[in-house]
Amino acid sequence: VTPKDDDEILTDQFLSNTNSYKQYMAKAYGGLVMGGNNGDDQADISGIRGDFSSYLRLLFTVQELPTDEAVIAWADGNLPSMNQHTWTPNNEFIYGMFSRASYQIALNNEFLKQTTEEKVSQRGHSSMWEEIKLYRAEARFLRALSYWHLIDEFGSIPFATENDTFGSNQFPPQKSREFVFDYIISELSDIEGILPAPRGNEYGRADQAAVWMLKAKLYQNARVYINKSMDTETLTELNKILNSNAYSLSTSYKNLFTADNNTNGAQNEIIFPIIHDGTNIRANGGITYVMHAAIGGNMNASDYGLNGGWYGLRAKKDIVMKFMDASLNIVDTRGSFFTDGQTLDVTTIGNFNNGYAVTKYTNKNSDGTNGADMQYGDTDFPMFRLGDVYLMYAEAVLRGGTGGSISTALDFVNDLRDRGTATTISTSQLTLPFLLDERARELHWECHRRTDLIRFGAFSGSSYIWEWKGGSKDGVSIDSKYNLYPIPSVAIAGNPTLKQN
Repeated sequence: VTPKDDDEILTDQFLSNTNSYKQYMAKAYGGLVMGGNNGDDQADISGIRGDFSSYLRLLFTVQELPTDEAVIAWADGNLPSMNQHTWTPNNEFIYGMFSRASYQIALNNEFLKQTTEEKVSQRGHSSMWEEIKLYRAEARFLRALSYWHLIDEFGSIPFATENDTFGSNQFPPQKSREFVFDYIISELSDIEGILPAPRGNEYGRADQAAVWMLKAKLYQNARVYINKSMDTETLTELNKILNSNAYSLSTSYKNLFTADNNTNGAQNEIIFPIIHDGTNIRANGGITYVMHAAIGGNMNASDYGLNGGWYGLRAKKDIVMKFMDASLNIVDTRGSFFTDGQTLDVTTIGNFNNGYAVTKYTNKNSDGTNGADMQYGDTDFPMFRLGDVYLMYAEAVLRGGTGGSISTALDFVNDLRDRGTATTISTSQLTLPFLLDERARELHWECHRRTDLIRFGAFSGSSYIWEWKGGSKDGVSIDSKYNLYPIPSVAIAGNPTLKQN
């Protein structure tokens, strides 16, 4: 039925315009930061506010709040349970993450379904095929990224590609982690030769290095996902990035997290960013949330290029102490905290003044000027960057992977520590426990921590206890079931073939 509303556009009508293919991809990439087509409005996900349903905001919630790195004061819905490992399948933020990643997969599936060479030819756009073929590879990368997040967080998940059509009472089948793991690797291997060389695409769009990094992430965590050590495969992918000579460390750690990190030299370290733009991406999710929510108490929001604080996010003392010496002085400048009026201990979660405020991200440019807008952040989020490559390389070597050397691993770690003005280490100090702490120092609040702790066997159980672990101020052991998030009850109601993990 053809709709009479001029604002309702059917697929064939939309894709009859040659500009529409790139516009569709803008939606696919934009879904990593925006809650809907109009920033937070016209939300893509029902049942949760548009600003709450931003991909990056939800990723931060599930990857940082349950760890030793972050705590949030707010009591919205079931949000407090994310601080204390007391969530259930009815948690709306877990539902939001599951649904946002699933939505992104569906969005990219539909693009691939509508852009076969045959359909492109039928629309008279054969001359654009090489360009559209690139978009298709990028859509497959974005789909693989979301499938990675789903198996990392939920284990066995519903699965569909552009080749699947589901009619009445038909549902996407639930596939194991191993099945989806193999599928993602196959997809990434297939598109590797289609995408441009490292830094050969527009900034913010996927290229070969983004593919290599995502494959390395899967291989690094294979011991968790498929009970197999694949450290040699991890090094193979990391060496592709290193040998491309396309990336270099930013001379300033701080510049990686400023409003102009796409132009101040930090872009030479960033492999795959989630783009933010205070003028054109006006959404309260993503980095806008991370920056505003970390401001409160005696802090002056304008010092960070913002128009106000939301009194939410702080650091748990466990992450702060990784930057301190025995006298509790910050000796590693990668740790950036506001302490005036703040206590080190988080005695009361709902009190913003409990816990140091983290000032890692700022809406100021590297020259001290403000970003484009004081409400909406300009700072791009570095999902993948070279600093992480260095630490992944060191870990893979220590775990016995071939294709790397301990001397190179040590150089990489010390390069990062030099940049942070931390004391360099010796070979004997380069151990796996040290690396877990070093990953926190280098990559805190970059949405890696939950995955790292699980891979090192430190998330559940009692081998590592931190503030508010298990709902106790001093921390307690938690059951290994918390290594996975439950599949949301709403998802199982919608697809009754799903079984809870």
